[in-house]
Amino acid sequence: MDGRDLVRSVGVVGSGRAARGLRTVRAAWRRRRIDAAGLPRRGPERARVPGQVQGAEPGPGGGLIRFGRSELRIVVAVNGAVFWGWDGAGPQPSYALAGAGPEPDPRAVLEPDKDGGWRVVAERMTVVVSRHGAVQVCTPGGVMLRRDQPPRWWEPVGGGAARWMQRSEVAADARFFGLGGRASGPRLRDGRYRLWNTDPGRAFGPDDDPLYLTMPVQLVVADAGTHLVFHDTTWDGTVVLAEGEEGAGSGHDRAGRCEVRMDGGPLRCWVAVGTPARVLHTWAALTGAPALPPAWALGHHHARWGFGSEQEVRRIVAGYQERGLPLDAVHLDIDHYDEHRVFTVDQDRFPKLPVLAEELRRDGIRLVSIVDPAVRAEPGGAVYESGAAVDAFVRDAQGRPVRGVGWAGESVFPDFTHARVRAWWGGLYEERLGQGFAGFWHDLNEPTSFSAFGEPTLPRSARHALEGRGGDHREAHNVYALCMARAAYEGLRELVPGERPFLFSRSGWAGLQRYGGAWSGDVATGWPGLRASLSLVLGLGLCGVPYSGPDVGGFDGSPSPELYLRWFQLGAYLPLFRTHASLRAGRREPWEFGAEVLEHARVALLERRRLLPYFLTLAHLARRTGAPYVRPLWWGAPEDRALRDCEDTFLLGDGLLVAPVLDPGTDRRAVQLPRGRWYDTVTEEAHEGPGQILVDAPLSRIPVLARAGAVLPVRGADGGLELEVWAPARGRTGYGVVVPDPGDGGGEPEIERYVARRQGGRVVVTRDREDGVAEPPHPVRVRGLG
Repeated sequence: MDGRDLVRSVGVVGSGRAARGLRTVRAAWRRRRIDAAGLPRRGPERARVPGQVQGAEPGPGGGLIRFGRSELRIVVAVNGAVFWGWDGAGPQPSYALAGAGPEPDPRAVLEPDKDGGWRVVAERMTVVVSRHGAVQVCTPGGVMLRRDQPPRWWEPVGGGAARWMQRSEVAADARFFGLGGRASGPRLRDGRYRLWNTDPGRAFGPDDDPLYLTMPVQLVVADAGTHLVFHDTTWDGTVVLAEGEEGAGSGHDRAGRCEVRMDGGPLRCWVAVGTPARVLHTWAALTGAPALPPAWALGHHHARWGFGSEQEVRRIVAGYQERGLPLDAVHLDIDHYDEHRVFTVDQDRFPKLPVLAEELRRDGIRLVSIVDPAVRAEPGGAVYESGAAVDAFVRDAQGRPVRGVGWAGESVFPDFTHARVRAWWGGLYEERLGQGFAGFWHDLNEPTSFSAFGEPTLPRSARHALEGRGGDHREAHNVYALCMARAAYEGLRELVPGERPFLFSRSGWAGLQRYGGAWSGDVATGWPGLRASLSLVLGLGLCGVPYSGPDVGGFDGSPSPELYLRWFQLGAYLPLFRTHASLRAGRREPWEFGAEVLEHARVALLERRRLLPYFLTLAHLARRTGAPYVRPLWWGAPEDRALRDCEDTFLLGDGLLVAPVLDPGTDRRAVQLPRGRWYDTVTEEAHEGPGQILVDAPLSRIPVLARAGAVLPVRGADGGLELEVWAPARGRTGYGVVVPDPGDGGGEPEIERYVARRQGGRVVVTRDREDGVAEPPHPVRVRGLG
């Protein structure tokens, strides 16, 4: 223990929560002892590089290139993505890929290149491998998008996991995005980013990294094109980024640089090239279609740590109803559990929870339950005993169950990397369904084990099944939450087969979208936290997780009326629209901030309700195409450098541009516009892009603009679906799609496609069908004609 550890220990013990403090001190020491005994000691290492090329063997979609000290397998998939793996690494086994992965493309052929190298020519890219093992990705026209230098490994002399490092270069004008949920983005500046899901233990702001949900997924946008690269290893690692610099016409450009270092695991990656839409579609084809949330999950959610009782829940719901404010879900935090034990209910404070749930459901409001992975280690406890009966809990290297500290006290942790354990855990949600819950909120699943010092997670030497391969927590940590989400999703599909499961998670990994969404975690109350909220949603969307959102108002403090309202207005245009706060934070109900804030919040809530058909359409499109609901401004024009550098504005689908207010005292703000005509949705004033405009941003609203020609499905005054059509510019044609949602069940509804055309002073809207055009089956309202 160093001096800092000692100070932390004393601080925790003397904090007034001595019992929990002592447990966390014991847990920290226990974790150190377990790792001291169970982790292999890292001794001398040998450095290795691939060496000179020795030969090649063509195969389906590419082939195998042999070097003096390694070999490289390259495979082009039928969806256009390219895989390569060193030292015999193949696409499987992988926690990221959906199913067995894509088939090889028979048209791609491995062939000799100049200077003794090799290349594979595919439809969307050419991969060139030098005789020393550098791998270069080029456009079909030959422009370089990425160049990976020959990798380097450090192998323990006595055997064990090899560390590795890969350095890459990209174009000087390229910009980096992704790496999971990052508070400092969405554009990732020069710096070091860790790939280790981490509970920071406090409310976070833009300078905190890493956070709960990291992914080795980069999206790189340059003039020459967009590409995504995914390093498929779950081990701890770091990514160091350095943006390039152009020589201002001197011809001395400095390339952008990326360095990936991993503590172990295979050196393998996938690359996809194309427009942003094509790249995200390819990524979804690789890692799985995003789960479709039920319709109610796209409404407004109200949560709080500290509702305390059924009476308090009824009071909050009545407050919404009395003021005519839409409400779709109420979330219960850990305080509704019996002594914080998962899958229990405090019968004193919630004696008739199923009755409360039924009352709320009749009013169109669902209950959502928090679920933590930690299980109190108490003989006689129902969850503990049933888990012990199936050997569900993570063990140390000596075969003893690993114990940590959760909210319920001394706890054990399920090993979700075992199919048997996932099946057991998924069945436990039957108790939650019986209590009336309709959705689930996974927390503390990095996993977090409270610790007075050191990392607040399980020992790195803890043993995991890893689908029968066996391994330790160094490999399992980053996919722990992903496997927990899989357990819940598959369990709910069996328990309630006719309904779409709803769950979202604080932590996860590549492929999380198959099972649900994410939320920001404990974002700090303050204007920097508001800005970080947008960064997280945009970044996760570019990594394939389209459904996410922050705690509106921040988790930890008491926002000013202005901050709360601006956060609320932003949240109304994000996929997960949820207010939430900690036990010790200020209130989050709109009426707690005064009459003016209440009225402006009402406008935001009603607009969210009006746009619900549009959000449902975006959800169905995300499932089919992988496109996020919330998109960076450059989504349709990645070659526009001004848009690439714009981080305070976003697109909601193709039709709307949202410019939130992210700074205090703002009543007017600059908005960067993509090419085309854009209408202010309140004044209907037209603006021409590309370029920057100044627009009013009074406290009553944030600027929202509609693309000329957009056909948006909205909720009409009678509650039915209506088409809101923004007039196309003269000589232009507008378009839009609608996916009528069949309800909260399954099914793949037909996509309705609409075209809007100017005819003199009128706008005519038709529906495109396979058998011709037809009149729209919904009422049409044209806006923007003046």
